[in-house]
Amino acid sequence: MSQTLTSLARLTLRQLRQIASDLGVPLYSRKSKEALVGEVAQRQEQRGGDLKAIEAELSAPAVSTSETRVVFLPRDPQWAYVFWEISDDDRQRAQKEGASRLCLRLADVTGMQDGSAHPHTLQEVPVDSHSTEWYLPVPLCDRDYRVELGYRIGTTWMSLAFSSVARVPALHPSEQILDQFVPFSLDTTSAPEAPAPITPAEPSDSGLHERLYQSATVHFRRRRVGSEEFQEGVDSSGDSDSFGLSDSGIGLWASGRNESGLGGVAPRQRSFWLVADAELIVYGATDPSARLTIGGEDVPLSTDGTFRIQVPFRDGEQMYPIEATAADGEQKRNITLNFARQTPEDNSNPASEARAEWF
Repeated sequence: MSQTLTSLARLTLRQLRQIASDLGVPLYSRKSKEALVGEVAQRQEQRGGDLKAIEAELSAPAVSTSETRVVFLPRDPQWAYVFWEISDDDRQRAQKEGASRLCLRLADVTGMQDGSAHPHTLQEVPVDSHSTEWYLPVPLCDRDYRVELGYRIGTTWMSLAFSSVARVPALHPSEQILDQFVPFSLDTTSAPEAPAPITPAEPSDSGLHERLYQSATVHFRRRRVGSEEFQEGVDSSGDSDSFGLSDSGIGLWASGRNESGLGGVAPRQRSFWLVADAELIVYGATDPSARLTIGGEDVPLSTDGTFRIQVPFRDGEQMYPIEATAADGEQKRNITLNFARQTPEDNSNPASEARAEWF
């Protein structure tokens, strides 16, 4: 019995748990090594089996490995997954040299081309000698790393294999923006030109955007200033006589002039103008086979189910009820977006209304 206990004490906790599992020891994963040694020895004595045969069965390699290799795979910005295989020759060589501990070395090699690593970035992580995989914490994201597999032999290092260099992704969102907005015009005579890969099919009725705006504001019209007047447009015939100006842009009663055109100081007049407006971009995605409506108007979907609509954003309140209905009509999803715009001051004018002013 004492010889059996001594043999069991030499085994690792992982090996003891494997033997306990085969012997049917209950709750073996929660027991300490000392408790497992006692339980396994007792069950082994009851069964009358050979402990050495069980050890040989557990330690027999499943597959013979001819080459040592290690693979480094970033899982997310903070963790990486590493797995490896050690050849039989390398294991025997390590045992002969008295290797005591299997380790992984993680090194930052960002920007290094000669195989070297940044100083003071090397991290050595001991791992279970019977393991073939491990999760490593990554010190900094958005960097290039390489893993080295080897044995620690006292104060010396025995290198076995290097992994390929892999980039750990950044934790923050990408600064690269690939979205392209779909241009449109309320003028039915001109068709919008949009990039084919990301733009949903243009509806046959080019007045869809204006109808969506009208349906969103029909119950909430209050007052319209500023951009509303700009959208309606103005007469740009440019009749300069209505402003009392000559062809040269100088008024009849300009300073220092009379009907004879005589007089002295040259006038200082300029025309100035400004236009500004806003639009709403309503976008989203649903099942490509679904039916999508905004304010009761059917909105076409692209092949991947995305949609993007630009509508006027004028003064007042605008409400856009969006609803998606499955192809079989059994499922529905909806969302209502409510927007309000106010223009407290409007001193703008289009170029066609620019008047000569004194300054």
